[in-house]
Amino acid sequence: MNRLSSLLAFTFALTVSASAGDWTIRTVAGTGEKGFSGDGGPATSAKLDNPFGLVRGPDGALWFCEYTGQRIRKILPDGTIQTVAGSGQVGYTGDGGAALQASFNLPHEIRFDAAGDLYIVDMKNHAVRKIVMKTGIISTLAGNGQPGYSGDGGPAAKAQFKQPHSIQFGPDGDLYICDIGNHVIRKIDMKTGLISTFAGTGKAGPTPDGSAIAGTPLNGPRSLDFDKQGNLWLCTREGNQVFKFDLQAGKIHHVAGTGKKGLTGNAGPAKSATLSGPKGITIDAAGNAWLADCESHTVRMIDASTGNLELIAGNGQKGDGPDGDPLQCPMARLHGIYADADGGIYIGDSEAHKVRVLRKK
Repeated sequence: MNRLSSLLAFTFALTVSASAGDWTIRTVAGTGEKGFSGDGGPATSAKLDNPFGLVRGPDGALWFCEYTGQRIRKILPDGTIQTVAGSGQVGYTGDGGAALQASFNLPHEIRFDAAGDLYIVDMKNHAVRKIVMKTGIISTLAGNGQPGYSGDGGPAAKAQFKQPHSIQFGPDGDLYICDIGNHVIRKIDMKTGLISTFAGTGKAGPTPDGSAIAGTPLNGPRSLDFDKQGNLWLCTREGNQVFKFDLQAGKIHHVAGTGKKGLTGNAGPAKSATLSGPKGITIDAAGNAWLADCESHTVRMIDASTGNLELIAGNGQKGDGPDGDPLQCPMARLHGIYADADGGIYIGDSEAHKVRVLRKK
């Protein structure tokens, strides 16, 4: 065991969350072996390849992207698995044709719009792509395929990103994008197709509590979601913090993380806790913010009623743990996390090559 692992294990032993006992964890897809297999059969017997972002589709299936598998797959309500996009090859091909024949370069996250069409962050292609679900045809919505920071005020398809990571539709119907390489959040007006910078200055920097959204730096804007009040929540990868953006007031509020990297502060005030490269955030119906705290291999939750940070799953060690007690289930650099309407919290347990779900007992 290395020094960091020993420290995380020691800290974990001191700060186990009391609320973690209310939950159980279960594998819903993946055998734990990296690969590609299983279409048409039980998802739990399939091989996955680095599952990242997840979302419930309008068809009732759970959709997820495979980052190094270069595919989009879904788990049907009957538990079977299907591939819906991606040939499995690395590339940037297929626009104008069937999504199953297209190639991706590290698809990172997926979302559906109000019409039921699918949007994919194609990270290393520096693009956001769209699949019209009625036809299965794929196209590029945003990004010209080249890394950079340009295009604000013009058509999104001609803009440049630098490794976009996370996307989500806001209450206004516009698409918000974590352009992490540029340390900004971009926004696409879905009525006009024009792109702009919503937050960040283009350079990494501190984000003071109470600062204005406009003109304030961000440090690695990694993953975002919206709550039912219309606030945007953001976790910063390099910044190791969580912020809430009040869009009506135009202000940024610091919610969690001191800015230092670690696994401390569980069961205490979220602002005083340390995070370890948070890679995913999702807001549940009660307003709790769930984090895929990647480098500590844990799921942590900011309790909306107390403001405390709770450790819910993982033990600080990297591994492929058993179903049952979440605190006895090591995970491996989890990236995706999704709060479902039925109360389940789905996890893209990336390097364990599994999709898991947390449910209340």
